[in-house]
Amino acid sequence: MKTVSLKSGLKMPALGFGTWQLKGDDAKNAVSYALEIGYRHVDTADAYGNHIEVGKGIKESGVSREQIFLTSKVFYDSLEPKQIIATGERALKELGVDYLDLFLLHWPNRSIPIADQLNAMQELKNRGFVKAIGVSNYTIHHLKDALETEIEFEVNQVEFHPSLNQKDLKQFCDDNHIIITAYSPIAQGQDLNLPEVVELAKKYKKSQSQIILNWLISIGLVAIPRSAKKKHIKDNLGALDWEMQQADIEKLSGIDKGNRIVIPAWADFEY
Repeated sequence: MKTVSLKSGLKMPALGFGTWQLKGDDAKNAVSYALEIGYRHVDTADAYGNHIEVGKGIKESGVSREQIFLTSKVFYDSLEPKQIIATGERALKELGVDYLDLFLLHWPNRSIPIADQLNAMQELKNRGFVKAIGVSNYTIHHLKDALETEIEFEVNQVEFHPSLNQKDLKQFCDDNHIIITAYSPIAQGQDLNLPEVVELAKKYKKSQSQIILNWLISIGLVAIPRSAKKKHIKDNLGALDWEMQQADIEKLSGIDKGNRIVIPAWADFEY
């Protein structure tokens, strides 16, 4: 499995399995299957309400905890320091693990000082509950505020796909050694039928999803596609271990349509 290196030296698998909207047995079975066939990176969040099922899936997979990169998040409405600590502790209990590889602030919340939020995250790291910390859905402005605290965070998880190629944000993250994790990497299916994607799928004899995921990984991102269907989970794994020509990577990089799909009421993208 291809990995990216965080500032701390931690290795993060470039292709992960997302669990947003997966509940109950669907979540447990999908996580277990994904790990059984070779995924080694699982992404969840407190707000997804599936920690217990994700934990069961990890256990049932038979894959040892040490081989899995496990990410969770604390939601934007629970970012008071005490809430962050409590959520982190509860996440470990619900998942049935001793530590998280990565813990993220799940959406920005500027009503609470970012230094207070990151200090609480750092406390979890100091206690050995998490190995690395990060943020999600942060704009460049949010990132600048966070960097001013001088507390090391290593990941920004954002929506990223061919029709929403956040080039300026990616450049800023690259310059500051922050890894971008791409959620909704195929735009919840919308980008599968882009003419450029269809053309390259035929050229490389790959699925459209594999083309998009390979592109994201080729430009240095981590991708976390999500599916409850075994055929899609297995197909997405086929995005690895082959390379697109640079000209084709650039072709996909030129698509951007500003097509942001995930815009909840609490989003802060204008900051």
